[in-house]
Amino acid sequence: MLICGLKLTHDAGVAVVEDGRLLFSVEVEKLANRRRYSPMRDLDEIAGILAAEGLEPGDIDRFVIDGWMGDGDGGLASLATFSGGRPLTLRAAPYHEPIGAREAVSRLEFGELPLGGRSYRYSSYAHAVDHLYSAYCTSPFAERGEDALVLIWDAGMAPRLYQVRAAGQVEALGALFPLAGSAFATFSLRFEPFRRPVPPNGRSERVATHLEVAGKAMAFAGLGRVELEAFGAFDDLVRAAGPVPRPAALAVAEQAEARRAELFPGLSEADLIATYQAYLGRLLLTGLRRKLDEHDGPGQNLCVAGGCALNIKWNSSLRRSGLFRAVWVPPFPNDSGSALGAACSELAHLGTCALSWEVYAGPRLDTTPAPPGWRSRRCDETELARVLHEEDEPVTVLDGRAELGPRALGNRSILSAPVSPGMKNRLNEIKNRSGYRPVAPVCLESRAAEIFDPGSPDPYMLFDHVVRAGWRARVPAVLHVDGTARLQTVTAARQPVLARVLEAYERLSGVPVLCNTSANLNGSGFFPDVASAMRWNGTRHVWSDGVLHTRRAADRMSTASRERQNIA
Repeated sequence: MLICGLKLTHDAGVAVVEDGRLLFSVEVEKLANRRRYSPMRDLDEIAGILAAEGLEPGDIDRFVIDGWMGDGDGGLASLATFSGGRPLTLRAAPYHEPIGAREAVSRLEFGELPLGGRSYRYSSYAHAVDHLYSAYCTSPFAERGEDALVLIWDAGMAPRLYQVRAAGQVEALGALFPLAGSAFATFSLRFEPFRRPVPPNGRSERVATHLEVAGKAMAFAGLGRVELEAFGAFDDLVRAAGPVPRPAALAVAEQAEARRAELFPGLSEADLIATYQAYLGRLLLTGLRRKLDEHDGPGQNLCVAGGCALNIKWNSSLRRSGLFRAVWVPPFPNDSGSALGAACSELAHLGTCALSWEVYAGPRLDTTPAPPGWRSRRCDETELARVLHEEDEPVTVLDGRAELGPRALGNRSILSAPVSPGMKNRLNEIKNRSGYRPVAPVCLESRAAEIFDPGSPDPYMLFDHVVRAGWRARVPAVLHVDGTARLQTVTAARQPVLARVLEAYERLSGVPVLCNTSANLNGSGFFPDVASAMRWNGTRHVWSDGVLHTRRAADRMSTASRERQNIA
């Protein structure tokens, strides 16, 4: 049976599951250098994505559309889109189950979904449910047939907890506290360097601003100090903000800005953002302890999803808390996993809760003619490591299918040696990013605990690690201002190409670590082809499928030239 999950709003995507195995999950932002968080522009795109994988709409047995925000508590969603250029509205399930409901999963059926000249019936599950199944079905708990709690904290909802039984039952355990997941971004937008003097025009631009600010603010918080004495003031603001999550998140931000001198004297912008981030992390733990006391106590498995699960500080706090047997965060916890989650919801409805999957199941590289001015030569992973070591030059690496989710994990990455103190600034300059932004380390899993604390296996860059004192001077480019790093660990079984590069680089340098940052135009999804990376021209070398492409020196552009051409 072929199940096709669809996400039509921001972070749109198409995912196809066959008999419990993921075939692919394509986020439209990773096609043709589309802008990050792109919605589905036209339903005709769905047929095009299926065709690229050798499928037609008629091959699909069941279509499933992710739910979205509707009218009132639990109201159905109306998704405005286009079909063949003509406006169309599709009905879908709501954002989450009604407040106070214990039954979490409700399958709704609709018609008609126009694709390829025909109409198809489709089902829909609440947006929160699709997050839930994207996390649980891909977890080691589902694979082992174990129960788990699932925490969902997404931009438009309060953090919600669910109990998933391996036999298939799902129970809603309610919200932890009444702040929407947008709270951290909404707060940060009130202070420099994220303050916006004029609200962005249009809903899509406002959504993109909130989505991108959360990650930047998490990095910026490393410049500040956490003032624990300010937590009491935040407690008062949250109590006064009311019970409705999104207005409450806005009210806290507005009051913090208006009463800053009174409530937070002496705190810099970085201090405020760092303190609020830490405060929200404490709220999560407090709320979870309370729920655990009501439902079977600590020591259970925990899955985490929703946009807030991209915050590595909160994830690490949950993992360190000792409240849970194990913590799982999928590599696509935000809406990049919603199309896959929709397919998983239908899969669970059919009686299968464990999905067979791998993270490198995104779009294949397009074959586009290379621009002039480049020369190419065969180059295996050992030779690529030598280039990284001897030239100390970043290399854009495009290999195989793209990663699922927002993190570049070696198939759409810029790799570089981590041993130069100036490499982080160089990478941020190449990518036209602020200097405080960190660069992630990728490390052989067998060596990670020697260099990082805790250094536990983390293949998806979703937890915080401290760089051990003896290694800070040896890998300065991956050291964030607070001494931490967002680590990716690699094994030969999981990522053989990247593992061979790391092993060869360690033989040359004695360091089993490389810098890893995403390969993309500023504000766009991953590069869809080698030619895009060449035209961008941010790195002298582009490596793909055993071939090293090198820009001829006479054709090299400066960063300033790229910025003038608006392609950086």
